[in-house]
This record gives sequence, structure tokens and C-alpha cells, in this order.
Amino acid sequence: MFLSGLLSGSLVIFLLCHKERVLETQLSLEVSAGVALGIGLLCGLVTMLVRSVGLFLTGLLLGLTLGAGTLLGTEPIYQPHSAWVPVGGLMGLALLGALLTLRWPRPFTILGTALLGAAVLVACADYFLEGLALGTRLGERLQALPELLPLCWYSWVLLGTWPILGALGTLAQWKLMAEEHGSHTNG
Repeated sequence: MFLSGLLSGSLVIFLLCHKERVLETQLSLEVSAGVALGIGLLCGLVTMLVRSVGLFLTGLLLGLTLGAGTLLGTEPIYQPHSAWVPVGGLMGLALLGALLTLRWPRPFTILGTALLGAAVLVACADYFLEGLALGTRLGERLQALPELLPLCWYSWVLLGTWPILGALGTLAQWKLMAEEHGSHTNG
């Protein structure tokens, strides 16, 4: 949960510091990264030490990653005409994921961390292979821009590896958690 808090806190603060003027000055990239890392560490500590905050954030990220994957995967089938549709869908799934994780912590925490880890791996591979084409396309889909060029086959392969990596991560965590909590009795 620490890494989820660190990642989300750092990303949000970095985007705010780098794009907006803070105290009437434009911060450099290095200063923005330093401020984001410091606040990200605080967010990570809060999510690690306060259980309900960590569960809520993990569920929120689960819903956001599921929504982003759905938004990218349904691109050839559905093109929304308003930006409110994808943003509302993402927010609704994020809230649903957060509430489900608070209600059933163990299965949704395992699923959320596995899918988030898989999404980070796919985003890193996308950055090195295509210069963040999937991330750019997600931003374009959130803005509901018309007449988008089709994704190349590299992007579809990367997007297809996300649920496979997520399923492998879920299976590995479920198996490790079962052994850790003593599902086998001695004796």
C-alpha cells in the first residue's frame, strides 16, 4: 500500500507543480520532481499506516485501472461524443472499486495491486517501445477527441498483456497469501 500511495501522490503533485504556477513562479522539472517525491512519501506513509485510507486508495486505483483498460479496449467499438462519458465512467468505477475494497479487503486488495502492477509494467513497456502511445491515447479518449488514428498492433499486444499479467499477479499473490496464513494444517 505504501507504493500505491507513493505513486499516486507523487504523480498528482508532480502534474500540479509542473503544469501550474506555484507562488507566482514556474517550477523547474527538478524542483517539481523533488516536491512530488516528498509529498508522495507522505502519502505513502499515510496509506501504509492508516488501513482504511490504504484500502480506499487501493480500491480507487483498481477502479481507475479497470476503467482505463476498458476505455482503451473498447475504442474500436464505442466512440463517446462527450468527454463526460469516459470521465464519469472512470469516476464511477473508481468509487465502486474503493467501496468494494473497503467491504471485502483481501480479494480486492490482491486484485487491485496485481492489476495496478501490471498496468505500470505495460506503461513502462509502452514508454520504451512506442513513446507512451497508449498513455497519449488514453488522454485523447478522456477528452473525447474525434477522428483518432487507429492504434498499431504493438499497442494492441501491449494492451492485451495487461490482463494476462494481472491474472498472473493475482494468482501468485493468492497462492502466497494462502501459504502465509497457514491454509495447510500440520497434524
